[in-house]
Amino acid sequence: MKTAYLYIRVSTDEQKRRGYSLPEQEDRLLKYCEYNNIEVKGIYREDFSAKTFNRPEWKKLMTLIKSKSSKEYKHILFIKWDRFSRNIEYAYEMLGILRKYKTTAMAIDQPLDLSVPESTVMLAVYLSVPEAENSRRALNTAAGIHRAKLMGRYPNKAPFGYINLTTMEGKKIIALKQPEADIIGWAFQQLAKNIHKIEDVRKMAEDKGLKCSRSHFYRIIRNPVYCGLVPIKFNSGEQDMIKGTHDPLISETLFYEVQRIITTKRVITAKEDLLKATFFLRGVLECPYCKRKLSGSFSRGSTKRYPYYHWQGKCKTRINAIFLNDCYQREIQQLVLSDKAADLFNLILKDWNTSTNKTVYLSNRNLILNA
Repeated sequence: MKTAYLYIRVSTDEQKRRGYSLPEQEDRLLKYCEYNNIEVKGIYREDFSAKTFNRPEWKKLMTLIKSKSSKEYKHILFIKWDRFSRNIEYAYEMLGILRKYKTTAMAIDQPLDLSVPESTVMLAVYLSVPEAENSRRALNTAAGIHRAKLMGRYPNKAPFGYINLTTMEGKKIIALKQPEADIIGWAFQQLAKNIHKIEDVRKMAEDKGLKCSRSHFYRIIRNPVYCGLVPIKFNSGEQDMIKGTHDPLISETLFYEVQRIITTKRVITAKEDLLKATFFLRGVLECPYCKRKLSGSFSRGSTKRYPYYHWQGKCKTRINAIFLNDCYQREIQQLVLSDKAADLFNLILKDWNTSTNKTVYLSNRNLILNA
């Protein structure tokens, strides 16, 4: 081996471990090359997980190796085999690819002569140990998250409107974050009134300063964490809710009322409200040809929907609803009450006020007499 490429890798959770930092690995590899008179052709420093080979620096190294002459032997040096890969299946596949381009991979702390058949046994051990460590770490992490949820803690990334904090005792908690928390609480209250569509509430919340996408907002209004509950899933597949230790943003009653509305009533209510607002003359207008009452519906175009008044039978009458509504409103605005009509309304209001006042006086009189 006269020349070699140095490959140095750490992942985020390995940065603080002794012997795994990038400078320490680089220093050891350079000393190894200096002692063995190996020329360093390039150094590739990686800060990425080794679960796959979909890593930026490794891709650059492979591009360089593939561009070299097929007759030239290449070598890649790293500290240990877990720097190369933490998945035995992908590792063997990559070794086969490297062999195709006449490239040898070698760990200086775990040297192997791959030309010797028996060395494949030790290679399997070196590659399987990191994979087993990953699996064990994943199980321990999952168990820790499960225990935290059973205790009412929320161990994941804080949802929108909350922030991750660490207490003086070192415990991880989530706390309310303003002004997002107040805006989300306001959005739940508006949805509970069932007078606006979900998208309209999201846009109103956005005007107040809530910056989130439509899909994110839909996840927010379905998240029980906001009412102080932590969802937990058991091995049996069943899901339960644990009372959380964090401060709730809304009450459980409000949360479940919103869930009831957005999953049942809202679809029907929103559609009916849109029809009533657009076709408020439906059932009043008469067709000029067949003299029947006109209905109204939307016609779907290539980019949007168009509203029309029409008869549902064989009559071909179709009138643009927006145009007709505007004409109707302009005509209404031009109407003026005659003097006699105004006088009649005044008399009616006086009679109404007299009757109302008389009822109030009699009620107060009876209360005084009975006292």
